[in-house]
Amino acid sequence: MSHGPLPAPLTTRSAGPLTGTIRVPGDKSISHRSLMFGALAVGRTTVSGLLESEDVLATADAMRAVGAKIERQEDGLYVVDGIGLGSLLEPDHVIDFGNAGTGVRLTMGIIGTHDIAATFVGDASLSGRPMGRVLDPLRDMGTSVVARNGDRLPASIRGAKQPLPLTYRVPMPSAQVKSAVLLAGLNAPGITTVIEPIATRDHTEKMLTGFGADISVTLNEAGERVIKLKGQPELKPQDVEVPGDPSSAAFPIVAALIVPGSDVTIENVLLNEHRTGLIKTLIEMGGDIQIVNKRNSGGEELGDIKVKSSQLKGITVPPKRAPSMIDEYPVLAVAAAFAQGDTHMPGLDELRVKESDRLAAVARGLEANGIPCVEGEDSLTVTGGANQIGGGTVVTHLDHRIAMAFMVLGMAAHNPVTADDGAVIATSFPTFTSLFSGLGADIQKSASEAA
Repeated sequence: MSHGPLPAPLTTRSAGPLTGTIRVPGDKSISHRSLMFGALAVGRTTVSGLLESEDVLATADAMRAVGAKIERQEDGLYVVDGIGLGSLLEPDHVIDFGNAGTGVRLTMGIIGTHDIAATFVGDASLSGRPMGRVLDPLRDMGTSVVARNGDRLPASIRGAKQPLPLTYRVPMPSAQVKSAVLLAGLNAPGITTVIEPIATRDHTEKMLTGFGADISVTLNEAGERVIKLKGQPELKPQDVEVPGDPSSAAFPIVAALIVPGSDVTIENVLLNEHRTGLIKTLIEMGGDIQIVNKRNSGGEELGDIKVKSSQLKGITVPPKRAPSMIDEYPVLAVAAAFAQGDTHMPGLDELRVKESDRLAAVARGLEANGIPCVEGEDSLTVTGGANQIGGGTVVTHLDHRIAMAFMVLGMAAHNPVTADDGAVIATSFPTFTSLFSGLGADIQKSASEAA
């Protein structure tokens, strides 16, 4: 799964308005979880609309490694024959998660309370990301861990023979950490409790409920979310329809706003309230965004998003909104580059520990294209304007969202913008180039790569 050594640079240039109606790939968060919960259920789960990205396919391979049977049918439907909670098999090989941070952290939670051992590896980017925020609570539940210095991959764990339920307060907003602890609690007797001072995306809670887990969510006197999970349920297989990923939809949304004359509709997008921070922010900046055809599927709200090019203005983004749009800040910074005035984005410490140090990567990418910005310890301020020169080459650091964000910049800048490696886009959005080309964008491999 790990990326090869040869980068594949991509360049975008202004090519006129973007127009059309599209569907983005399935939501990555729900895709990961549908495979995992299907593997832990007894019986057959079907998944339609699965995101067939490198990250998600790595999770499919991991679930196969612990005994689940997962097959893709000719119509794109995935069939998961689960083996049941508590019945996982010990993998007979190292599990390579490539660049999949969600996949590896949640799988650590699952295996951490099963009496089996597993070793996890990843690509250079994932191997540099800290795993201690997941491994520490697992240790408290009885999991044995051997990891590289700083709790980084490669890491080997052995699940506890008699796992202990845990009450755990999440120290900083992270849906991955919350979810890993809850998934570990599935195979621990008694009640596992997670206290979340700041709410993050709640797909794990909603989907576990759908699969038959006994889980409750309440607010305590301090206004914190208290999630209680009763361990050792029998999960029931489901038919899962994966909606469009709002984090992927972010790129055509911003592109349509900043490329003059654009008019784009993105159909079937997930509208979970913990995932719509970017849309709220762009509307506050003056974006012409309408949500139509709202509907409910599997406990989640979906809708179609209509976007027209707009004159944006700079704002200060509330830091409390960060958990609902943490993956969208790179492309928000691109939108800010075309807004009048300053856009201030505080509360971004989580960006330091993503696939790259995204805060630094975004700032360097903006600077390479002549866009004024100030990088703080946990903030970014971008000074925008209607006419951005572009013309720079952006170092992606093996980070798919950095690559895609600056491809969007090139669609509206005066001069072409190059990402040093476009191959990493396949991590989450394998149809990115073809989808944007269909809207009228000009995305090309570099001359050396095309040769």
